Amino acid sequence: MQVAETAQSPSTQRWHRNIRKVAVLGSGVMGSRIACHFANIGVEVLLLDIVPREVTDKEAAAGLSLDHPKVRNRIVNDALTAAIKGKPAALYHKDSAKLIRTGNFDDDFAQIKDCDLILEAVVERLDIKQQVFAKVDEYRQPGSIITTNTSGIPIHMIAEGRSEDFRRHFCGTHFFNPPRYLRLLEIIPGPDTDPGLVDFLMHYGDLFLGKQTVLAKDTPAFIANRVGIYAIAKIFQLVKEMGLTIEEVDRLTGPATGKPKSGTFRLSDLVGLDTTVHVLNGIKQNCPGDEQKDLFEAPAYVQHMLEHKQLGDKTGKGFYFKTTDEKGQRVILSLDLETLEYRPAIKPNIPSLGLVKNTSDLGKRLRILYKAEDKGGEFVRRSSLGIWAYVSHRIPEIADKPYQIDDAIRAGFGWDKGPFETWDMVGLKETLAHFEGEGLKVAAWVHEMLEAGHETFYKTEGGVRKYYDPATQSYETVPGTESLILLDDLRGEKKVWGNSDASVIDLGDGVLNVEFHSKMNSIGEGILKAIHWAIDHAEENGLNGVVIANEGANFSVGANVMLMLMMATQGEWDELNFAVRTFQNTSMRMRTSSVPVVIAPHAMTLGGGCEFTLHADMAVASAETYIGLVEVGVGLIPGGGGTKEMALRASARYSQPGAVGVGVIQEYLMNIATAKVATSAAEARGMDILQAKDRIVLNQSRRIKEAKAAVLELAAAGYTATPARTDIPVLGRGALATLYAGIAGMQYGHYASEHDAKIARKVAYVLCGGDLHGEHNLVSEQYLLDIEREAFLSLAGEKKTMARMQHMLQTGKPLRN
Repeated sequence: MQVAETAQSPSTQRWHRNIRKVAVLGSGVMGSRIACHFANIGVEVLLLDIVPREVTDKEAAAGLSLDHPKVRNRIVNDALTAAIKGKPAALYHKDSAKLIRTGNFDDDFAQIKDCDLILEAVVERLDIKQQVFAKVDEYRQPGSIITTNTSGIPIHMIAEGRSEDFRRHFCGTHFFNPPRYLRLLEIIPGPDTDPGLVDFLMHYGDLFLGKQTVLAKDTPAFIANRVGIYAIAKIFQLVKEMGLTIEEVDRLTGPATGKPKSGTFRLSDLVGLDTTVHVLNGIKQNCPGDEQKDLFEAPAYVQHMLEHKQLGDKTGKGFYFKTTDEKGQRVILSLDLETLEYRPAIKPNIPSLGLVKNTSDLGKRLRILYKAEDKGGEFVRRSSLGIWAYVSHRIPEIADKPYQIDDAIRAGFGWDKGPFETWDMVGLKETLAHFEGEGLKVAAWVHEMLEAGHETFYKTEGGVRKYYDPATQSYETVPGTESLILLDDLRGEKKVWGNSDASVIDLGDGVLNVEFHSKMNSIGEGILKAIHWAIDHAEENGLNGVVIANEGANFSVGANVMLMLMMATQGEWDELNFAVRTFQNTSMRMRTSSVPVVIAPHAMTLGGGCEFTLHADMAVASAETYIGLVEVGVGLIPGGGGTKEMALRASARYSQPGAVGVGVIQEYLMNIATAKVATSAAEARGMDILQAKDRIVLNQSRRIKEAKAAVLELAAAGYTATPARTDIPVLGRGALATLYAGIAGMQYGHYASEHDAKIARKVAYVLCGGDLHGEHNLVSEQYLLDIEREAFLSLAGEKKTMARMQHMLQTGKPLRN
């Protein structure tokens, strides 16, 4: 993938850049993974690091000296190998590693002259960065872009002493770890940075790296860390003041309040307490005017942990300690902040969390928790008031606009909504009187905003998202949203049909969107009805087509397991048969409709979500799509057309000259029987879940706009209905016997349980087209759907299948029985 984009600077100078090759200087945790992410998008990478000072024992035993190339490149090669092998995967696909070439600062530095972008990611020391950039200034081509991945060293200090051309082409590009997965990219210009470069990097990071780019000022810790670390510091304070346990705080700072499930203290263990304290100290030392500067002093219990090397996962102990008990069972102990000793975990008992357990709407949850009278409510009030007051004072210090802070916190810390957004949800007017009781003051511009009659930081007008700009004292369109479709902003005015599980929204230009909003976007009757209604309505009214997309945390976790379990346990086989047939018919309705249907999957797209993806005319998938047919985990086979569709795709492959039919089917069988999930859209292509016709979008926020464009393209090209096929070659009995033998071998070798083997035989039966005689059998899609449904229903009645479904509902994890 090559990048050729233009950005317009205020000076009217146009920036034309084709980023063909990138140099990454420094191969540590960040540098090696940034290199991998550039390789993910098809850019050639030169990754360099220092030369070792001495040989290892292993190198000495092999007779290698410091002059040997293997020794000289050991640091960079070991770092890259660790990044490639690490979890979560740094690469979309292992083949992308071929785009990364390694070297060292002494032998290969001159090669940066061939690079369009030079990105520094060495240790966080100003003197070392300045030494590296002095060398960059010597070897780079004039006009090449230079950036630093510093997490807080002032950009203007790093660039001191460099040439005029260097300073004009120099900028901060702060990635968050891990770079592939955390979407934030802060762009921090220096005093001499060309505005055209800033425009270009904001656009490049968004469109090609898939990032939420945020323009930050050259202030300590920039935006996300300044605000995010304040939030952690406030919690460090409240947990002691209120006598809470770390388990209670992690529950209160997790999904219940729209934050990652790691909560605060588990997140600290993952990141490293020393890293958190390093940023705390940096803000305290470098922000003497911060009204909350005293809060950035690490509390006594944190100092104790630092002294005793209780830093988290990197040292094996932190706020949590994974160990084994006297029976050898794995247990997780928690740190008691009073005794500073580890103890068994204590299950939180917070009544207010129970009140919001079944509330899917974040705004409703926050309002309930904020008003609650128990300790959970007090914690949510005090922590919320703290961060709301804090961010109000950070404008215009670290950012000029509220949306920049919200974007940075959502993308960098994984919050569902930023602080100004949550303040809107709870109510600005309703909370204003509560700050004084906490000894807090809100910035003057917020009071001025209210006095002018503006009661929210955001509002939607005509489907356009706007923010309040303190500088102009008016509402302005959020930049970049004009190139996106945001369902949240359309739902109120453009919803044309809906039920409790799904909504149909008019995207304009004759395109409808089916949005899921059931629990975890699980697929049940409501979603199936919505898809049928949207397609029927589009066909009957001469519309251009239908998009299936949503903005949930995950596209869909699959079919409603609870409903299937209820039918199976109650012996309602006719009802279950009807439900499965309806699911299959919905998949085929997408395939055979007279209008194009484009699906836009993202994140977890499992089971039924994957089956829908297989049947759409086109998928416009987020690069971060984790997709697969996982029904084996609940003791079933894919029954919504998924097994049929993989039989069809396998047939297309083994019908090619030279293909070995059984070998091809075995690949599809293994993917289904092991419930394999692709770890990226690129990997899904290798599994034949996504095909050449499908598109991959780097920036997840652009999926729906791209999917709508795809519908319009297909319609303009004269789209016609695709009839169900009746001419599918299948291999029948001969291939089936071979696959059965292999499955028996897996069972006897204890690689598969008896029930796993039974499920695998059912999958193989459908993939082979059943137990048909002869070598040249042609079957229809309906025939394959019928034997798929028959296999599904036969398994649903098994006690072990029902046990698997029950276990999945209770634990969220598959059971092997």
